[in-house]
Amino acid sequence: MTTPAPSTTPPGRLRIEAVSKRFGAHRAVDGVDLDLAPGQVFCLLGPSGCGKSTLLRMIAGFEAPSGGKIVLDGQDLAGVPPHRRPVNMMFQSYALFPHRDVARNVAYGLEREGLSRREIAARVAEMLRLVQLDPLGARRPDQLSGGQRQRVALARALAKRPRVLLLDEPLGALDRALREETQGELRALQRRLGTTFVVVTHDPAEAMVLADRIGVMAAGRLVQVGPAADLYERPASRYVAGLLGDVNLIEGRLGEGGAGALRGLDTPLGVLRAFDHHGAGPAGAPGLLALRPERLRLAGEGVAGTLLDATYLGEKILYRVGLADGRVLRASGPPGMGPGAGATVGAPVHLAFAPEAASLLPADPA
Repeated sequence: MTTPAPSTTPPGRLRIEAVSKRFGAHRAVDGVDLDLAPGQVFCLLGPSGCGKSTLLRMIAGFEAPSGGKIVLDGQDLAGVPPHRRPVNMMFQSYALFPHRDVARNVAYGLEREGLSRREIAARVAEMLRLVQLDPLGARRPDQLSGGQRQRVALARALAKRPRVLLLDEPLGALDRALREETQGELRALQRRLGTTFVVVTHDPAEAMVLADRIGVMAAGRLVQVGPAADLYERPASRYVAGLLGDVNLIEGRLGEGGAGALRGLDTPLGVLRAFDHHGAGPAGAPGLLALRPERLRLAGEGVAGTLLDATYLGEKILYRVGLADGRVLRASGPPGMGPGAGATVGAPVHLAFAPEAASLLPADPA
């Protein structure tokens, strides 16, 4: 009898199949499907109440799905209690024990697993080195900075060597400068470990820094999943376009064509051409042209308007241009971004863009 070769696939493949969660009549999570490769950083992005934390809690085992399956490395996790799942969760509050020092906080989960003192000491030392806190093992949480407490919570979550680490707004308690610094540290740490991370955040910039892929949630559903560049440059809806950053939206009627092609949009500014990545709708249907400010440039010809203001923001200037029909378009770029860049407020200017830089969207508000 031939013995099958051992699998070379690293652990941490997570599949979510048609998972839903109801609280009475409210459907917090509604038929979510997701397949995460081992070693991937996946961010669930969306505003408060969209269902992202509920989905995370179901993966952790703190909530039971009302329907569907959660499968980790081929094992259905239904009925498996949280402490028996090969996952761990880091909470936004960090939930450190104030009466325990740093080392004993990190050791907590290992003690509950019944590891020997020698094993616990070795694992704690390893984790503190990993997060660069090895000199601080004897301090209590109230003797640490916010960034240090965040790293203690991370070390504790990683100490049990989970196949999947769940992080609920992990950097939300940090100030902006420390949050940006810690984002890079967290990403570098994940690359060293190769552990699958699932991160919940409401911050698009944080998701774009951390994630291999982002899942945008709205009203309990995943409305678009993909790498940051795909979601930013090729949003599937008005909601995704607005969530990922500043965007100009121009209404009109869709011309002939379909998904995967350049199409015209008949607007009050004339027929504008843009790329239809996802299938915005049939010819004649209402549609939107979505265009990021940095894709618009001041030019010698194009859409005519009047320069309303130019705001210096260091690495870029933000221009607001008023059009004849009353709408305002925003353009941004480095100082001296085009022939009209030296224009004074109130002067006539023109805006131009490459059709490939704009996206056509359905006109519905979703």
